[in-house]
Amino acid sequence: MPELPEVETVRRGLQPVLEHKSLKRLEQRRPNLRFPFPENFAARVEGQTITSLGRRAKYLLADLSSGDVLVMHLGMSGSFRIEAPEGMDMPGAFHHDRSKLSAHDHVVFHMQDGTTITYNDPRRFGFMLLIPRADIADHALFQKMGIEPLGNALTPDYLAERFKGRTTSLKAALLDQRNVVGLGNIYVAEALWRAGLSPKRSAGSLVTKTGRPTKHLEPLIAIIRAVLNEAIEAGGSSLRDHAQTDGSLGYFQHRFSVYDREAVNCQRDGCKGVIEKFTQNGRSTYWCPTCQR
Repeated sequence: MPELPEVETVRRGLQPVLEHKSLKRLEQRRPNLRFPFPENFAARVEGQTITSLGRRAKYLLADLSSGDVLVMHLGMSGSFRIEAPEGMDMPGAFHHDRSKLSAHDHVVFHMQDGTTITYNDPRRFGFMLLIPRADIADHALFQKMGIEPLGNALTPDYLAERFKGRTTSLKAALLDQRNVVGLGNIYVAEALWRAGLSPKRSAGSLVTKTGRPTKHLEPLIAIIRAVLNEAIEAGGSSLRDHAQTDGSLGYFQHRFSVYDREAVNCQRDGCKGVIEKFTQNGRSTYWCPTCQR
């Protein structure tokens, strides 16, 4: 499943060709993805201008001039392919060939300027919905979401309030989208390694008896932000199906210190440990039991 950096990378790739642009025609090639498309989907978006393209957690949100928001989720294998008319500049460069099997091209956005944006999804776990902007916050998809990890709302005091008294593991608490949105298995593993914190320790262990953050919580927040920003800068991590809108692959996986590095020597200076893997809450967890406490 693409995590926040992958979705943000896609958003930034789509922004120049979608934002403040008009949609001439929408080509819907099947009745459903993970869920059925909205009723009269094509008719409701054709002729609309996309006033802004944002992201909430792992969802792309395209605000339409009609007042609706086109909510898009990539699922496991969804991607967008941008093709500009001959002679028109297109952001980015194609570094890697992408599959263009038309059998997996399910939605094609034909823009007024001649650009086409094709949504390709071999597994069809992605989806697209139309939700009135006024209803977004209360919609079932969004109403219980926590805060964004890259915004100013993520503070030691906020996490201390969420974590106090919690016996659940620190990793599980960070993956809980009701606390912080967009964090996934890869980037939580990397952040906890950098912070020297065990994924097994309880979330409540980072909070004092008086409810204040311990000395470990503030640097953890800075590390989470650093890991996510580095991953966005690198274009995400190319695991399985993820790739950027220009067809190129992300490169953050080459910077992994712990994720998917089982039996490799720990990279931390002075540490003689070896990365181990175990299953935690149904997911693979990578860590160094020597330096992560």
